[in-house]
Order: sequence, then C-alpha cells, then structure tokens
Amino acid sequence: MMDQAEALRKKLASMNDDNHPKTIAVISGKGGVGKSNLSLNFSIALSNYGKKVLLFDMDIGMGNIDILMGITAHHTIADLFEDNLTINDIIIKGTEGIDYIAGGNGLPNLFKLDDKKTEYLIDQLQLVLNEYDFVLFDMGAGMTEENVKFLMAMDEIFVITTPEPTSITDAYSAIKYICLFDQSIPMYLVVNRAENESDGLQTLKRLRQAVLQFLVKEVKILGVLLDDRTVQRAVSHQKPFLLYAPKAGISKNLLEICNKYLEKNNEQKLIRNQHISFISKLQRFFVRGR
Repeated sequence: MMDQAEALRKKLASMNDDNHPKTIAVISGKGGVGKSNLSLNFSIALSNYGKKVLLFDMDIGMGNIDILMGITAHHTIADLFEDNLTINDIIIKGTEGIDYIAGGNGLPNLFKLDDKKTEYLIDQLQLVLNEYDFVLFDMGAGMTEENVKFLMAMDEIFVITTPEPTSITDAYSAIKYICLFDQSIPMYLVVNRAENESDGLQTLKRLRQAVLQFLVKEVKILGVLLDDRTVQRAVSHQKPFLLYAPKAGISKNLLEICNKYLEKNNEQKLIRNQHISFISKLQRFFVRGR
C-alpha cells in the first residue's frame, strides 16, 4: 500500500495545484450539539447553490451521516486501509448530488488514523480533491493529536455550540486548544438549538468576545439555528431536514447561514499564488514532520 503511495506522490508532484477546493472542518467541543446534522444540511445547501461538494465523516467508528441520509454505506474510511481500496471505491453518491465518505460505526476493532494511514489517505485525496468546490470534514468531538493535525491544514473551521453553558465552555476550550497551534486559521461560530434569534446572537457575541479578550483571536459569527422539532422528525425519517421540511424555520435558518457564508467567501477570495493547499499542509504535518 505504501509503495503505491510513493508512486502516486511522484506522479502527482508536478500536477497543477491551483484549482484546489475550499476545505472546512466542522467541530464542537463535545458531542450531541447537532454538528453532523449541520455538516450534512450545509453540504446540501452548497450543492443546491451549484457547488460540487465532498462531505467526509471523520468521526471514525462513530459516524452517522449515512444514517441521517437514509443510505447504506457499503464502504467506510476504515476499508480504505484495511482492504487496500482506492478513494473512488469508498466515495458514495449521497443526497442532492453531494459525494460522501462514511466514517463507519460499530467498527469491530479500535481504529487509529496513524501517520502511515494518513500518508496513504493524502495520496488518495490528491486524486479527487480538485473535482470539488468545497470539502467538508465532519470531525469527531474532542481534540486528539490526529484531529489537530487535520485542523491545522484546513482553510476554515466552523465551531458549533448550543446556548447551554457547558457547550459554550467546551467550544471555547476547543478554540483555545487550536489557537495554541495556529492563531491564524479563520473560524466561524454557529449556535444550534437557540430559543430565539436574539438569544442565539447573544450567545455567539459572548463567545466571540471571550475569544477576543482572552485568546486575542478574531472569530466571525455565521448564524443561529433555532430549536425546531422538525429536526427530530427528519432524523426519525432518515432524511436531511432541509429536504424533509424545506419551508420549516430550521431550513430557512440553514439557507440564510449558507447564503451568508457564500457572500463572505466571494468577498474574501484567496489569491491562488499565496494560498498553500490543503494537501501541502497535510504533507507538512503528517509526512514531512515525522
């Protein structure tokens, strides 16, 4: 497998890296805040705006995005390494035109994404990333060494919280931990399950102010998702809420967030020659840094 990786690196070393996608990690300080649901529905919204999207479930062994879509994932990220598959073997055609890589759940063996596996993953990703406009990584809850390396390579990070004090504290802790390694990565804040928009915005403003005051880090407010029973009903029907109830309040919130993000993205286009690609950064942290 690693011989293949070495051959691929040599073959792809001279490829034009200008047309790289925007990479976004979606994180939370703890589980149960709706991170995966946001990742999925945001990906669908991007696709509906004409963007080519790859959604990567990095909650390996605990992944649930395929369940939220109501599809069966015949291959997961673990199979890429254990069965020596290619990246195209594990990409699934998901809902509304998005492509998807499953994280798997209930894996029989403890799975660790070590440096050798990541090296192979990097080489495989090089084969497909330039086909997409956006690649979203739904990260597992918490901060592991492997997660942080991936986060350092991202173009942007979405931090998801709820109005609960423990959730806000955990989100702040996650931001603080990331800032220990890199203060410059752009971060966006989203609050989920807010009682109303005013309360949700106040939650985000307090979190943003704390990050600015104590971490000297500017973070951007992306938006508020209101508490909506539509989400539970959509999950029960194994259908993304954006498709299950497109006129529901939560769906309108999500589309507003996506539209706001795309407007910011258009305003802040990265200059190609000054942008270090996701792949190059992953190689720096996982391959060359060993």
